[in-house]
Amino acid sequence: MKILADFHIHSYLSRATSPKMNLDELSRNAKLKGLNLLGTGDFTHPIWLRELKEKLEPLDDSGLFSFNSIFWILTAEVSTVYEQGDKIRKIHHVIHASSFEIVDQINEVLSKRGNLSSDGRPILNGLTSPELVEILMNIYEGTLIIPAHAWTSWWGVVGASSGFDSISECYQDQTKNIYAIETGLSSDPPMNWRLSSLDRFCLMSNSDAHSPWIWRLGREFNVFDLEKVSYNEILDSVKKKDTKRFIFTVEVPPEYGKYHYTGHRNCGISLRPKDAIKLGNICPKCGRKLTIGVLQRVETLADRPEGFVPKDAIPYKSLLPLYELISYVMGANQLYSRKVMNEQDKLIAKFDNELNVLLYVMEDELLKVTHAKIADAIIKNREGKLDFVAGYDGVYGNPIFHSFENQDMRKKGVYKKAKSLDNFL
Repeated sequence: MKILADFHIHSYLSRATSPKMNLDELSRNAKLKGLNLLGTGDFTHPIWLRELKEKLEPLDDSGLFSFNSIFWILTAEVSTVYEQGDKIRKIHHVIHASSFEIVDQINEVLSKRGNLSSDGRPILNGLTSPELVEILMNIYEGTLIIPAHAWTSWWGVVGASSGFDSISECYQDQTKNIYAIETGLSSDPPMNWRLSSLDRFCLMSNSDAHSPWIWRLGREFNVFDLEKVSYNEILDSVKKKDTKRFIFTVEVPPEYGKYHYTGHRNCGISLRPKDAIKLGNICPKCGRKLTIGVLQRVETLADRPEGFVPKDAIPYKSLLPLYELISYVMGANQLYSRKVMNEQDKLIAKFDNELNVLLYVMEDELLKVTHAKIADAIIKNREGKLDFVAGYDGVYGNPIFHSFENQDMRKKGVYKKAKSLDNFL
């Protein structure tokens, strides 16, 4: 059975999340997206855990659950904040568990290290990454711990600001119990393949969704082909990097992510790595430190050239969500547009779900339902032929549709260019 899984999401009880991040809305939108397995997120929060226990139905002894025709796996994200090497480390970890009994044990121990009621993603002050893994392994050896959005500057395990230079530097003797890392929106597998130290880890992709809409939920996900749908089958395929069972990931283009380039949002500065380095990573407008982008961080740590592919690499596909495509083609610059939503919904109603539209429906069939420009954008997206203005310092990147570009869109800022060093010297 094909399993399309987004393991890393949040509930309405996490900070900066939509109040609609509940099981009903998540299930509904997962079906519209084309996903059939979701992580619950936030099982450490007592209110959310109570809802999960009330509504999720165990699927025999599979370690998975069911609600509204969607499979669910118990997951949570926690933040460890501690000092190591004269530096404050802030690392996010996604935890996967196979039963409520195990979750109860996890929460009992973690509640002594932080206030689990304060946030769906609690902060565990003074608890190191190795200590966290050891605690979880002592509770149940089948617990899966994944460094979340591994490259994000402030909260990633190898992020530039509070991370480490390697996974083993972070997890030390507990690295043996880390089997995967999450690529995050601003990196993709080819960027990670440039580090030989990451070869032993499975690369996983999740949305880290804070709202249930299908341009957020499942914007990145994992695809499995399993004879038996179970927690242990998923765990085993990840541990073994088994390309017969873990068949590919879907990623947004890394340029779309909010931290791909180095830059400074307040000053509108976005720089490629070589130009940021020439400036000493200092903003040429205000003189403050730039936020180091993921691309520059990868360049700093890489020991392989661009284009290297490990022999056992899990394949990937690169896709921008349908709503985003339609929005940019139509020139709709606001976060939400009824016009864009109507066009998206029309395509989904005709072709069952968003992923069918993005991946499989032929262009001649698309043209019967939508505009030629939108159909062309869908095909270009599918074939990896979109160009981007890269995201930086918390600003999402933008796709560029050269054939549709016009002066009005430029004035609206849709095609704001990333600056090079020549702009400041």
